[in-house]
Amino acid sequence: MMYRLLIGRCLSALATALIPTTLTLAVLRATGDGGALGIVLASEMVPLLLFLPVGGVLADRIRPGRLALLADLTRCLSQAAIAVELLLGVNRLLDLALLSAVAGVAIAFGSPAVPRLVVAVVPAPDRLRMNARIGVATSLSAVVAPALAGAITLAAGPGWAAALTAALFACSALTLGGVHAASRGVPPSAPGRTPAASARGLVERGAASSFGRDLVEGWREIRDRPWFLACVLGHGVWHFMAGLFLTLGPVAAVRELGGEASWMMIVQGGTVGLVLGVFAAPRLPVRRPLAMVQLGAACYLLPMVALAVTAPAPVMAAAYFVAMFGLGVLSPLWETVVADEIPEAALGRVRSFDQLISFASRPFGLAVAAPLAGLTGVTALALTGGVLVAAANLVAIVPMAHSRRRRAVRTGSGHSTS
Repeated sequence: MMYRLLIGRCLSALATALIPTTLTLAVLRATGDGGALGIVLASEMVPLLLFLPVGGVLADRIRPGRLALLADLTRCLSQAAIAVELLLGVNRLLDLALLSAVAGVAIAFGSPAVPRLVVAVVPAPDRLRMNARIGVATSLSAVVAPALAGAITLAAGPGWAAALTAALFACSALTLGGVHAASRGVPPSAPGRTPAASARGLVERGAASSFGRDLVEGWREIRDRPWFLACVLGHGVWHFMAGLFLTLGPVAAVRELGGEASWMMIVQGGTVGLVLGVFAAPRLPVRRPLAMVQLGAACYLLPMVALAVTAPAPVMAAAYFVAMFGLGVLSPLWETVVADEIPEAALGRVRSFDQLISFASRPFGLAVAAPLAGLTGVTALALTGGVLVAAANLVAIVPMAHSRRRRAVRTGSGHSTS
């Protein structure tokens, strides 16, 4: 079952990474209008953000393999419909926007189910290695997919790239849908309550708990873990700064660092760092994984400073390499620690909050980068951003230390995952 899970996640990651390039080329071919492209891309993002809380609740109510199956099948159908339209030469902007919105809703329902599926299938000692393998597949997909979508589009047209995406989603749906979860969730334990007490609470209040009550219980799990909330907010700052860097960095590279080739070197340095970081994560002797997670996020200070001082392209590439290596180490460690620390029955709701912050922050950074740079200048904006991303993530280590001391008092031991 673990290999089936890994294969399904690899197929889904590749299909997901194909979509932006395919849609971009399709819309630009049809309209040549950047505004139209923005409408289509936003049509996926807006429903994704709106429905993520709903997806989190459903992920804790429905068997995760079934939810992953339905989500990927829906994305398969939306991509197949896009492929048919493009192959027939219809190219209606409204249709592409609506089908993208359907895909966004499917992502909102499917994403929170994936952590629960990993927990249900993979034994705790193997989760870090599994999360690292999934991370490597996702990172490589992000590199391979744009080139693959571009090659197919140039050779045969964007409709065939969308058809390939639909086929990959069909395969991932069938693969993940056949993954049988060994565990079943119960409602999250309130502080001081045992899982058995929580199970009795389910019987007492009935299985049909309200959506609002489920959301409140999910928020309670977050509120009772200050370290989680602090880390998620720090990661949100990271994603916002990534949006700034990925908007302002190419402009600086083209204007002052030698052109497009310089930016490609910087991006490739980051890609190599990301893959190596994910590969290294399960092999590093990490005693405090959450502290390592926050240190990895704080490394984004380096490319922001390099951008502020307009460092030479090799220096900026090295800084971006280190930052993305930190992200590579961060991702599987974070997935594993959260799965270990959050009750399985609340994992979907808790992770949907995490994903909501992450999904919203980067597009916001992309959108406001140019206006902010026009007001403050690139140097001031990048320096401020670098300080903020480091401070927001390093400060999050403080509630970890407090949590560790409280746990030591309760258990009589100093052991902690913080």
